[in-house]
Amino acid sequence: MVVVTAQNKASGNLDDAMSSSDAEDDFQDPATPTATQAEHSLPLLPQQFPEVVPLNVGGMYFATRLSTLRRYEETMLAAMFSGRHYIPTDAQGRYFIDRDGTYFGDILNFLRSGDLPPRERVRSVYKEAQYYSIGPLLDNLEEVQPLKGEKVRQAFLGLMPYYKEHLERIIEIAKLRAMQRKARFAKLKICVFKEEMPITPYECPLFNSLRFERSESETKLFEHHCEVDVSFGPWEAVADVYDLLHCIVTDLSDKGITVDHQCIGVCDKHLINHYYCKRPIYEFKITWWLGFPFSLRKNNTTLLVHKNLKLKHSRNGK
Repeated sequence: MVVVTAQNKASGNLDDAMSSSDAEDDFQDPATPTATQAEHSLPLLPQQFPEVVPLNVGGMYFATRLSTLRRYEETMLAAMFSGRHYIPTDAQGRYFIDRDGTYFGDILNFLRSGDLPPRERVRSVYKEAQYYSIGPLLDNLEEVQPLKGEKVRQAFLGLMPYYKEHLERIIEIAKLRAMQRKARFAKLKICVFKEEMPITPYECPLFNSLRFERSESETKLFEHHCEVDVSFGPWEAVADVYDLLHCIVTDLSDKGITVDHQCIGVCDKHLINHYYCKRPIYEFKITWWLGFPFSLRKNNTTLLVHKNLKLKHSRNGK
């Protein structure tokens, strides 16, 4: 015989209520997926790749072997397609890389057979190789022109203190002057000197140097700042003043700035007795936007004059 007490009834009702509540929870889905559920919706790693990998690089399509992408272990491409990272695909199933694909073909050609790009593409491919961290390609590109020459040029510019800062100063001064004058161009005075020139007939540079042996008091007496906007020098190298001028113009042009320069004389600062500075001074003309060529402006002016004369004659004839 089983005896049912009130306590057992209460207990039974409570258990029934709990089981009913649990059942309802089993059939209730949250209105929005949680972060944990969103994570489970992604494919589980490691991601599997086919032997031939279709690629969509910034909207440009490529196909290559998986072994090509994994050729150098320390590269970004090898890491991306190692299976440790999830790579999204486009609507056609191509693996998507969110990068401009203009030079990706050159990257693949090197990974496939070690081919290097033509000279006119070297700088751009070098930039892409930096992004994908392809060390062997970077090393090869640095040994061909124009990057090999740039390496030599940078070694020379490394002797020049504050070279990049001086370039920025040239740009900033030219911009401010053009804006103040509401002009299309601005002019600056720049001093470029390679060595401390002998300022007495009896002084000669130290052996294997461009410096002079002077006492501290003499050094302070001879030191001065030429009345220019920016001053480059001195430096100890075979490269001369014209080489540095070429570097300055080249680097400004690479920034999209049109620049002309000419020597306008020397610094005539009086130092001591009858001796003067004599450092060369150059005028730099920075043009911010290009106008009509002179011949075109001349032709337009001539046409306008003829038009006005014709209009005047027609009125007189009436």
